[in-house]
Formats: sequence, C-alpha cells, structure tokens
Amino acid sequence: MPMPALADEEGLRLPVGLPPVVDAHVHLFPDRVFEAVWRWFDDYGWPIRYKLHTPEVVSFLLSRGVSRVVALHYAHRPGMARALNAYVAEVARAEPRVLGLATVLPGEEGAVSILEEAFALGLRGVKLHCHVQCFAPDAPELHEIYAACARAGRPLVMHAGREPSSPQYKCDTYALCGAERVERVLKDHPTLKLCIPHLGADEFDAYARLLERHDNLWLDTTMTVAGYFPVPLPRGALQVRPERVLYGTDFPNIPYAWDRELKTLLGLKLGDEVLAGVLGQNALRLYGE
Repeated sequence: MPMPALADEEGLRLPVGLPPVVDAHVHLFPDRVFEAVWRWFDDYGWPIRYKLHTPEVVSFLLSRGVSRVVALHYAHRPGMARALNAYVAEVARAEPRVLGLATVLPGEEGAVSILEEAFALGLRGVKLHCHVQCFAPDAPELHEIYAACARAGRPLVMHAGREPSSPQYKCDTYALCGAERVERVLKDHPTLKLCIPHLGADEFDAYARLLERHDNLWLDTTMTVAGYFPVPLPRGALQVRPERVLYGTDFPNIPYAWDRELKTLLGLKLGDEVLAGVLGQNALRLYGE
C-alpha cells in the first residue's frame, strides 16, 4: 500500500540570510515519462504532492530562492537514454542554473558511446538507479560505465542503498544492493567520484564508515532527514565528513512540503561553515562549479 501524504505547511521561499542553496537531487523527465512515474508512485509509493512538469519544476525551485538545480533522470529500458539525455541537455542549455546529468541502462549496447555523446552535450555527470534498472553496483557490466565517468571526470550518482524499496520493483533490492558491494566499486575505481543518495538508506552506519575510508565517496540527504520514514535521524553521515554530504530533495516526487528537509537541516545547528557546504558548496565543488 502507498505511504501517506503529509499536509505540512510549506514556505513561500527560502529563509533570508541562507548561503546559496543547491538542490542536488531533482528529477526532470519528459511529460509522458513524468506521468508514468507519478502513476507508479500513486499506486505503490506515496502520493506526489507536486505533479509539475519540467518547466514548472525548474521555475518553482528557482523562484523560491534555490540557486542551482542538479537534474537527474534514468532509463528503465534499452534505447531510452539518448533521448532522455538530449532532453535534459536542452533544459540545461535554456537555463544555466540547471546542472543536467546523463543516464544509461547498464549492459545496453553502446553504453559508453551513449555517455560520451551525453558529455559532449554538456551533461555534468551520470545518474543510475539500481532498483529501477535492476542491477547490482558491482555487476560486470558496470565497469565500463565507471571507467567512462572516471576518464571524463564526471561524477556518478547511483541509488545503491536498499531503501526506499517496494515489492513492485522487478528485482529484489536487498539482494542487489548493499554497502559492501559499493565498497568494491570504490576500491576497483578509485578515481571515480561516486555519490550515493538517501545517505545510503537503510545502511546509514555502514555508509558513514565508507565515507570515513574512501575519498571518492559522497552522500546526499534526499528524504532521509525529513522525518517521513520511520527511522531515526541518521546523524552519523552528517558528522563524519560533512564536506562530503549534499542537500537533495527528490523534488517534485515527494509527499510533503518542498522545504521540509531544509527546515530539519537548519534545526540541527550544524554551524555556518558546515551548513554552507551541505546546502550548496559541496555540490558545486563536486560538479566543478
């Protein structure tokens, strides 16, 4: 059954006096893909509060004071990635405050060429999703993708944590995903810049330890400090190496106010320098801005 929506109050814009805020985890898709994603969430995930198409997503966040948006997408079948990459590249060309990432389906024919073409279009990294695309992080077909990202100096954002999960995925996320598999990737590809969303949910402590050991790992906060899921606030990753943590929201595919996660971060009293890094500077450094 879907999880519930929250009727929490949303702010009209970011509070005055914040350092620049970069939302490092925003989804942008063509209209028909967005609508298919929303139908899936309505049936199996949670009610989407902001059913906005790409131009509205970008306008919503920027008009509320977000300074930059990192745009993510993913392909769930072969042959989709080139069109999706071209779409996001065009969005980023039209609005320079959008940092667009590419995608590819691991194992599809010409995967490396697809990424090289995407980088030539100006896309700034790659997004993969183990749950949707049904692969393990240390699967053999991933090595050419990791190598292509490392050669180009492009970060890879990979949903490789076991949660949030659903029995409606076409694969067992607990069988595919695990911190130990990600550590193999970090060791095998030491020049790859790898970012794991959701602070590695649900293995928060394991990912905090990985963050201590590996200089090529980053985490983002997406949906894990909003108090939506019934888990304790994962403070460990925020404290171990806060310079490797990025603020992200999953906007627009969220069931609560757009600024809920931000309010929680502000309430943690992280200190001015740490807060400035988490809210924006860490993301800008990762993406070479």
